[in-house]
Amino acid sequence: MKEYLLAFVPIFVAVNAIGLLPLFVGLTDGMTQAERRKTIGQSVITALGVAVAFVLLGKTIFVLMGITVEDFMIAGGAILFLIAVHDVVSSTEMAHRVPEPGVGAVPLGTPLIVGPAVLTASLVLVDVYGYIPTLVSIVVNVAFAGGIFLVAEPVTRRLGPAGTKVAAKVSNLILAAFAVMLMRRGVLEIVNILSHHPAG
Repeated sequence: MKEYLLAFVPIFVAVNAIGLLPLFVGLTDGMTQAERRKTIGQSVITALGVAVAFVLLGKTIFVLMGITVEDFMIAGGAILFLIAVHDVVSSTEMAHRVPEPGVGAVPLGTPLIVGPAVLTASLVLVDVYGYIPTLVSIVVNVAFAGGIFLVAEPVTRRLGPAGTKVAAKVSNLILAAFAVMLMRRGVLEIVNILSHHPAG
């Protein structure tokens, strides 16, 4: 049970379901309740498909391309940090527009629910806790994100614009800290490898 809990927390932070609430509301603005539910189902299925495929095939792809997990941790962490910082300091709001029918798959399913954060964390967690705890944590967190989307409107109404924005900013701060941790671990792993296998 401990492994499942420890695997759950990083994926929970990486999915950042609460921080996605304002984006979800903006992307589905103008949809009927039935259309919104269909969009949520599409986003959950897409997110699970991408995450599970990456967990099962990611390392094989890395071997073929000569990429290490450490490389991916640093690159993924850097991208996540930039995204998180941009979201924290940004004061712009998403413009209202006519919702697109495929918005559940892209961008909701990927890269919003399952993006660089989830993919990077998944590879690290597989090495630490194994496939089953990692996959279970992905399924639970993606399902949780779907549940959050189902109650998006009443939650945002109760929080109000200011409260929703604060919740999103705090979530993105945590995401930024997680990104720094990924980069730090990647650098330390590379330094550790080089110290044990010096060049020449």
